[in-house]
Amino acid sequence: MGRYELQYPKNATNIVRNYELETIHKLVNTCPILHVSFTPPDSPFPVTLPMVGQMGSFARPSADLGDPLDLYLHGYVSSRVMNLARAAGPDGLPMCVAASHVDGLVLALSAFSHSYNYRSAVLFGHATLVEDNEEKVYAMELITDSVVPGRWKDTRLPPKNSELQSTSVLRVKVASGSAKIREGGAKDDKHDLEDEQVVGGIWTGVLPVHQTVGEPIPASYNKIDLPESISNFIKDSNTLGKQHSVDVARK
Repeated sequence: MGRYELQYPKNATNIVRNYELETIHKLVNTCPILHVSFTPPDSPFPVTLPMVGQMGSFARPSADLGDPLDLYLHGYVSSRVMNLARAAGPDGLPMCVAASHVDGLVLALSAFSHSYNYRSAVLFGHATLVEDNEEKVYAMELITDSVVPGRWKDTRLPPKNSELQSTSVLRVKVASGSAKIREGGAKDDKHDLEDEQVVGGIWTGVLPVHQTVGEPIPASYNKIDLPESISNFIKDSNTLGKQHSVDVARK
């Protein structure tokens, strides 16, 4: 019997498409930059910050992406969002977190039918500061390894106390979330498709888009050759990214 796929509850804040935890968590974990939105009590406008984060469970480090997870966000100790989360206390700071990937530019016959192939996810939850150093180190390892897999163990360890004191980590308890994904080619109107002059005079299709990791540029004080783990990461990341963008364009 197959595993039951857990979903976030559907409510007024997430009425679109897909609620499967695994899908949403994977989109968040593979997004280099997350956009974190919250409303300061002294401002009429919401604030949106680019931040780095990862889904995980300190209580259950072996939890799968399809399990209930927290979102850990990394930032400087005195930043505005950290101060607001600290002031919010145990109830946490309400926030919305968005992750977006572009996989292709969809060019149609009509300008109004142009689109993107994309994957997006939105989480709603409450953020509190991680006070326990053990959990903070867990979160930092999680986030560091999201940059390049296994990078944490290849850095200078253990972290210095000054590093732990100057770095804050937010733990977002997720209340709800959803994902929205678009794949395939152009979807033109029937009257355009039946017009031979239009179809015969305009190029339509998909331009695949993927993130590329370039040639490594060593630091001026670097003393060692590029580790095989990094060269393998570059190769795998570029190959998989390109293949995914092509595959979804052909759906």
